[in-house]
Amino acid sequence: MKAQFKYAIRAGLYIRGPVFAAILLINLVFIVLGALGLLPFAAQVTAVSLGGTAIAAMMALNIVGDVAIARRMFSAPGAYLQALTPVRRRKTLLASVITMMVMDIITMATVIISEVILSLNLASEDVGAIVWEAISTNSSGLLYTLCWLAILVAGYLLIMLTIMFCISVRKSLLYSKPAGGFLTLLFALGLSYILSLSTFLLAPFGGISRFGVFFTITLGGIGMAAFALLLLIEAAALFILTSRLLERKVNL
Repeated sequence: MKAQFKYAIRAGLYIRGPVFAAILLINLVFIVLGALGLLPFAAQVTAVSLGGTAIAAMMALNIVGDVAIARRMFSAPGAYLQALTPVRRRKTLLASVITMMVMDIITMATVIISEVILSLNLASEDVGAIVWEAISTNSSGLLYTLCWLAILVAGYLLIMLTIMFCISVRKSLLYSKPAGGFLTLLFALGLSYILSLSTFLLAPFGGISRFGVFFTITLGGIGMAAFALLLLIEAAALFILTSRLLERKVNL
């Protein structure tokens, strides 16, 4: 299992690692100099603009890095090596998904928080005082934020596993079928619709509304925690199904 994480991390860091390190270093320099009052106004505006560009660049590189990790599972030559290793494919899948999720969350959280701090420095606001006030005087707001973070993490995990599941279906069940790519697209849309219908399970906690052909729900309080739990259950189900497809047969 440690080896699976090592290879997944290598594949993910190869593209995004150097760029993330450079962005982090530049942001730290701007943040420290801005907090010490050593940057003129024009330089602080430039730092905020560069921080916004860094967010877009990091998002694009995360997508490329995630594709590189996924290619190791489904495309030659990396997939050949994984198929020959005496390791259950669920362990390979788990290592890949966790690596993608952790790398994406850490990099995006870092660049977004850096941009917020740079903006506060530009506005001459005390970052430490704002954070302390939010934590010490608004416990309900902190709980609300934690619920949102849980939903975002669980939702991101569900999206990753949905993509992996659709790819495994394309590489196994639909591999030799005519118009396999189009059928995979229809399958992905159908799966998305089924996941949308699952919001009806949370009807006691909020109001459901239609968004095109899909459904959304408005939640508050305990409903948000229930939503995060539902997302985790759906992600676990997709993980089990994807693992079984990978163990059954994947055409490389």
